[in-house]
Amino acid sequence: MGGSVQASLGGRYALALFELAQGAKTIDQVEASLSSVRAALDQSDDFRALVASPVIQRGAAAKAVLATADELGVDATTKSFLGVLAENRRLGQLPQIIRAFRKLAANHRGETTAEVTSAHPLSDDQVVELKQQLRQRLGREVSVDLAVDPELLGGLVVRIGSQMIDSSIRTRLNALTSAMKG
Repeated sequence: MGGSVQASLGGRYALALFELAQGAKTIDQVEASLSSVRAALDQSDDFRALVASPVIQRGAAAKAVLATADELGVDATTKSFLGVLAENRRLGQLPQIIRAFRKLAANHRGETTAEVTSAHPLSDDQVVELKQQLRQRLGREVSVDLAVDPELLGGLVVRIGSQMIDSSIRTRLNALTSAMKG
């Protein structure tokens, strides 16, 4: 049960942020800011620890997150949203909120969102190539929500709605192992 409560909580925060951004006509800026925050989460152990830690006091967490927001150059709407999350001790929800916001923004633009998990961060060129391949496969624009999972070893896992395309080495190794046991 815990998972669905968290997902809907993250979804509610994302929807609130989306409605603010829509009202201010800053959906693209907020989405770009959230991408910067997502990249910071992937690349900075300190930032990830700050976001994940339940013990940092609210004021200190808010101060640190707002300082990071300034460093990343996020827009005003996203910055105040991060402050609210820190005050409400909801920073741990950030990855789910970012994912949910991207889906809302993509739907708003009539795009399909692909959740892409890779073993290492993808280069800009790789992202462009991936989007092109997905666009050809699906016949419409695709926005990608990138995440990094070092346990994949290599390759990609792409999820579009309920459809999953898995080319990860870990999956192939697992399949090989079970075939050898067979």
